[in-house]
Amino acid sequence: MKKTAIVYCENEFGTMDGKTANGLVRDSKKYEIVGVIDSTKAGLDAGECLQGEKNGIPIFASIDHAFIHLAIRPEYFIYGIAPSEAFLKENERKIVIEAMKKEMHIVNTLHEFFTDDAEFMATAKRYHVTIQDVRKPPQKKDLHLFSGRIFHIDTPVIAVLGTDGAVGKRTTAVLLEEALVKRGLNVALIATGQTGLIQGAKYGAAIDALPSQFITGEIENEIMKAHDTEHPDVVIVEGQGALSHPAYISSSGILKGARPGTVIVQHPPKRKVLGDFPFVEMPTLESEIHLIETFSGSNVMAVTINHENMTSEEIRDAIHQYETDLNIPVTDVLEYGCDKLVSGLCDTFPALNQKLDRVLVN
Repeated sequence: MKKTAIVYCENEFGTMDGKTANGLVRDSKKYEIVGVIDSTKAGLDAGECLQGEKNGIPIFASIDHAFIHLAIRPEYFIYGIAPSEAFLKENERKIVIEAMKKEMHIVNTLHEFFTDDAEFMATAKRYHVTIQDVRKPPQKKDLHLFSGRIFHIDTPVIAVLGTDGAVGKRTTAVLLEEALVKRGLNVALIATGQTGLIQGAKYGAAIDALPSQFITGEIENEIMKAHDTEHPDVVIVEGQGALSHPAYISSSGILKGARPGTVIVQHPPKRKVLGDFPFVEMPTLESEIHLIETFSGSNVMAVTINHENMTSEEIRDAIHQYETDLNIPVTDVLEYGCDKLVSGLCDTFPALNQKLDRVLVN
């Protein structure tokens, strides 16, 4: 059974830095999200706020506000903000301690490890709760270097990359997984960040918390675990950051470790500068595709749109223009679903058509 949880996302729900909370509200196999804490949107429905359709998850002003209105006490308190500075502010420390005093287990998504904090650990012990640092890497003896094993599998591997951080790569990967599963395929999703792991992905690692020499090996190892355990028809690897991004190296590790047969690129047409780095202009979609294909030797088979700040007409126009210019499928998976992506994958990997045909016959 899913564990009940409330997600802290003060002042950030529905924004780029609220991507962890946004993702959990959209989909979670591990937790039943019973509320979001964001005093700037208190009283609203989280689904309506995020995607224009109510989902029954209320937004509260505070922990006390949530406890007054919820019929049950949430079992878990999830820190759902992904700020670039990645450390708690003093008032947020008090909120985490308050959550433990309410006897909620803590799920921490930051690079700052709560299990290394004496006050937090003492409070957790006093109130008989646990603390999980999602980004805390295994000991080095348990990490993996790249081995080359991935060269010897024939399972299609698809990487979902992007032109910036927080553009919807994980959302596209999750929706594509759902679409392929609905068509009867066995799909393994490899999470590469904290949100995907909290959502309940069976395979993955928070690669931005790993020593750089182990990133490719950990990605390869997670794919091989999924390959050997699940025997999937398709492997989807969630992207991080962007290959061109000056502050992140995650995309290069993903491409080297996953050796994808093809790539999907997520792009926000209206974004002019990098999300957390406003002094850097966004790359063009064309330049990012060229960089990915040159660096990896893999082709980009499709583009998916992040429709932030776009009207429905602008989304349609962007899709038409990119398809004309790039001669590959383009879609917005939140608006139009994943049919174009599924068709593109079947064109790229014809063996998938045979598996889909067997599913339809049976």
